[in-house]
Amino acid sequence: MSDAVPILPAATILLVRDAPAFEVLMVKRHHQIDFASGALVFPGGKTARGDHDPAWERLSLGWDDSAPDSRPLRIAALREAYEETGILLARRADGSAFAGDEAAASARDDVAHDRRAFLDLVRDLGVKLDLSALSIFARWITPNMMPKRFDTWFFVAEAPRDQLALCDGWETVDAEWIPPADAIALGERGARKIIFPTRMNLQLLAEAQSAADAISRANSRRLVTVEPRVVEAPEGRVLAIPPDAGYGDVREPLANIA
Repeated sequence: MSDAVPILPAATILLVRDAPAFEVLMVKRHHQIDFASGALVFPGGKTARGDHDPAWERLSLGWDDSAPDSRPLRIAALREAYEETGILLARRADGSAFAGDEAAASARDDVAHDRRAFLDLVRDLGVKLDLSALSIFARWITPNMMPKRFDTWFFVAEAPRDQLALCDGWETVDAEWIPPADAIALGERGARKIIFPTRMNLQLLAEAQSAADAISRANSRRLVTVEPRVVEAPEGRVLAIPPDAGYGDVREPLANIA
């Protein structure tokens, strides 16, 4: 089964702020969604065909500074953040940060349901998508025994000050700013469902003291792709991840994997 399951490219974004506590934006997935239903996650999802449109070169900042294979992932991360939370990381022609407006807010449902291209929305708003705002945080590939597999790139960015986060009510039913350590504690108490990759990246994020510190750490950290593998341990079968990936010596019991 594992060899037949395609690995789909995906992107997710850790939007962080200091308000005044160091917080990250998380969304609760709808219970009817087939992947991580009901879980508290970072906004994100699979790449779409429109994320690869070459016209983005004229509608993006940081295009030349992004590797070609990274551009669609960055666009996907920003699109998913917009669809799921309403936050659009973009800049106006004068270089000022986009503060959101009614046109952007009213278009979310159409973009999310493919009735309007994200690229057309950005063009009509007269802004440019800010690819340069994203720093690579991590890369995880779903283990080969799972029925769905994703090659997910995690990005981190500072959230714009003048935009509010609102869930879409379709894929997500809640949007919550929360200190990373508090999110971990909620998961440990069973007050929130937090899947393994999310918990590991919350732990890594919790090492930072501020939004700027989180971004600085991400920029200086060597990227090690994490593809958990099943190993035999004294306590039974566990998922292990590379010890040099920055998460420590992780041995996750298979019973904990949703």
